[in-house]
Amino acid sequence: MTAAVTLAAMGNGPAFSAYQSTAQSLTANVITKLAFQTKEFDTANAFDNTTNYRFQPTVAGYYQVNGCFTAGSNRTYSVIYIYKNGANFKSSNTGNSTTGVGASVSALTYLNGSTDYIEICALTGISQNINSALTDTYFQAAMVRSAT
Repeated sequence: MTAAVTLAAMGNGPAFSAYQSTAQSLTANVITKLAFQTKEFDTANAFDNTTNYRFQPTVAGYYQVNGCFTAGSNRTYSVIYIYKNGANFKSSNTGNSTTGVGASVSALTYLNGSTDYIEICALTGISQNINSALTDTYFQAAMVRSAT
């Protein structure tokens, strides 16, 4: 027998999308937390876009998390990280690029709805500024299933 999923259960979880609207500088070979200042949407007011730049939902569940950054045209390696509770949880890298700098990461993660939070961090091999645009540097998460 197949369990039915109601529309209410599918569409009411926390979700947000934010992007970097002010250029941020990355120092060569230093992992840096990215500041996403502008929200496109935040259905549960769970993303802090002014102080900690983190997503901390109050609903326990499984969340799809996406992050991306693009930097100047200096060619080097790029690494992007999803940090959970202040520690590396997932990462992705581009190796030495011949076309510029940038990386994206995506992962499904459990957040407990009380103390768990996620942030996006980045690293490049050359000091440079990140592109600040809706299409270039963003952070998103959405609940895909509740914990119960």
